[in-house]
Amino acid sequence: MTHPLFAKHQSTLERALQTAEQRGYWSAYPEMPSPRAYGETAAADGEAAFKAHLGKSFTLDQPGVGTVGREVSPYGIELNIQYPGFATETLLSAANQARKAWSLASPDTWVGVSLEILARLNAHSFEIAHSVMHTTGQAFMMAFQAGGPHAQDRGLEAVAYAWNELRRVPATAYWEKPQGKNPPLAMEKRYTIVPRGIALVLGCCTFPTWNGYPGLFASLATGNAVIVKPHPGAILPLAITVKIAREVLAEAGFDPNVVMLAATNPNDGEIVQKLALHPDVRVIDFTGSTRNGDWLEQNAHQAHVFTEKAGVNQIVIDSTDDLKGMARNIAFSLALYASQMCTAPQNIYIPRSGIRTPEGTVPFDEVAQAIAASVQKLCGDPAKAVEILGAIQNEGIAARIDEARALGKPVVLDSQTLVHPVYPDARIRTPLLLQLDANTDEAIFTREWFGPIAFVIATDGTQQSMPLAGRIAAEHGALTLSAYTTDAQVADAAHEASVQGNVALSLNLTGGVFVNQSAAFSDFHGTGGNPAANASLTDAAFVANRFRVVQSRRHVPARSTADTPPNA
Repeated sequence: MTHPLFAKHQSTLERALQTAEQRGYWSAYPEMPSPRAYGETAAADGEAAFKAHLGKSFTLDQPGVGTVGREVSPYGIELNIQYPGFATETLLSAANQARKAWSLASPDTWVGVSLEILARLNAHSFEIAHSVMHTTGQAFMMAFQAGGPHAQDRGLEAVAYAWNELRRVPATAYWEKPQGKNPPLAMEKRYTIVPRGIALVLGCCTFPTWNGYPGLFASLATGNAVIVKPHPGAILPLAITVKIAREVLAEAGFDPNVVMLAATNPNDGEIVQKLALHPDVRVIDFTGSTRNGDWLEQNAHQAHVFTEKAGVNQIVIDSTDDLKGMARNIAFSLALYASQMCTAPQNIYIPRSGIRTPEGTVPFDEVAQAIAASVQKLCGDPAKAVEILGAIQNEGIAARIDEARALGKPVVLDSQTLVHPVYPDARIRTPLLLQLDANTDEAIFTREWFGPIAFVIATDGTQQSMPLAGRIAAEHGALTLSAYTTDAQVADAAHEASVQGNVALSLNLTGGVFVNQSAAFSDFHGTGGNPAANASLTDAAFVANRFRVVQSRRHVPARSTADTPPNA
């Protein structure tokens, strides 16, 4: 019989499958924090639930040793939340014990439970939004959308892809081979889905749920136990997630240790390495630095490792029929969450001879100043600007701004410190825009400068800009490429550069869609084809290696005779 939780959410799953096939727009979870969607008291209840965590111990009924927790809010409020610590062997032993019954459950059970967890997470979207805001520095609206419904959509997308792969494998099959005048050979075959084992999700400090949910739900929906190891700077959003998952698992009759939290204090490299290299860990999902991602790929050979790492995202400007719209769009992409996004643009290539517009050629300096002026306009009113910029997640990013200033390159737009009208101790920085030259400064702009730092780079023309962008994506990694042109041949060249660099391309964005946004069910986040990531969120390759199929077969009497076709 179909599991009741699968039946409960089957229509949502079917819609997700259909949308993923058609690549159109659909969201299962309302992205606006509206009382109409979430209830009249949801906002107040969610904020109260978040505040109830502050200064307290976060209770999880799982094996633990001591307490950990040193999260610091980028907005300056006191968090002081303590989480259960863990001993590696104890944690893994509990997960191994829990996964026995879970791995023997049916695929529709794995998927049904996963869908119920997502529905419960959606009901906690306001609580999660505040927890994302005060650990990552995202402004509230982004924290609600990206940390809540959009992250849940990405989790649902992973479940849908998992189910699509699982349902391709029949439980049993009858096999018959004709033998001419002799009796046919007949066999009954049985196929068993075997999960890999324990999956480890290594979270990031900027988008803990958006980047964490795909791996979490892809592994859970394919029958694996999951250990969620948050970044030490952003534990709370994933701790809430784990707590809700454990509640659903227990209600469904499973050991809640199928999903466990592995919280740590900062400087946890040795602990992470011990976990990642443990022979019982068979799947790893990682979002973070290139150095750590490369280490996992090179050393965690017992596991199938999925990584999203650093990259150099680029914009090529050739020509435009809407200079103001282009400048506004680029400026918003630079200011959004102070470019603390893996998809945010960094390098902006502009021909030193200028760009073509309906009004004539616009010189390099004027194009650069148009972008700078648009950033200034966005950030001119601090009360409004902070709702776009958010806060700087950690001091390392603020130090990187100073490092970029010290390069001695011409400053097109300096970074400013703003005061938040509600949180006076918040770390608020506006984008820094420097001028570089493609022929002399490649060593600077091929490095990722994560945070509100971008470069306008003078090139010898689009014939230099476009191949350069493709090569840098291929060699150094990128998640996004954007191009502006009114020339069809240049648009074709942009497509060729995106294929060369295995990077997603956006053309002529001037409206309400921005290069650093990625929509579930429609946009593939990353290709897995360049150094920025070895996987894509989400495609079949992201889920299919999380399980194996074991078959058994035996002879049975033939259903047909030599005179009757097998399919008659």
